[in-house]
Amino acid sequence: MEITETLYLTNRKDWRAWLEKNYDKKKEIWLIYYKKHTKKKTIPYDDAVEEALCFGWIDSTVKRIDDEKHVQRYTPRNLNSIWSENNIARVKKMIKEGKMKKEGLEKYNYGMKNNLIAPLTDKKIKTPEDFQKALKNNDKAFENFSSLAPSYKIMYIYWILGAKRKETRERRIKKAVKLLSENKRPWEMY
Repeated sequence: MEITETLYLTNRKDWRAWLEKNYDKKKEIWLIYYKKHTKKKTIPYDDAVEEALCFGWIDSTVKRIDDEKHVQRYTPRNLNSIWSENNIARVKKMIKEGKMKKEGLEKYNYGMKNNLIAPLTDKKIKTPEDFQKALKNNDKAFENFSSLAPSYKIMYIYWILGAKRKETRERRIKKAVKLLSENKRPWEMY
């Protein structure tokens, strides 16, 4: 995936202003995030996602630029996309604060009305059999997966379950096992 237009912001006020002006004109934007060691101010991730949801946008792919920064892609949310527990909570917070815009509310209400809620909100979600089998064939990956926090396990599982085709699912399982054998975190799969 090609990085197109990038945007560097330090606060949610400027991000909201950009969204207000561009949410219905742009198809995507890549926000620049500086790593902590650079000491450069960057909009906090939660602030960026909350504001994006207000306008019916969502975060997705993360790409490393260099040792100092990475970018994350933000796009208009697909009407039929699944709502995670975290994003449902974020929208409820934004509604309470009176920050939700019509476009964001429409997508949220549609998702709730049509039960487009991630089945993975249950922390006891089972690891799919094919993924479990692949993990058991790689001791290091199995050990690392077993030691992950439940929220990290869910990220891996959700990514695998989100594959629409068998080939995609198999490719994701293979990549997840490779990353886990290298003790990588779920956000490094993109």
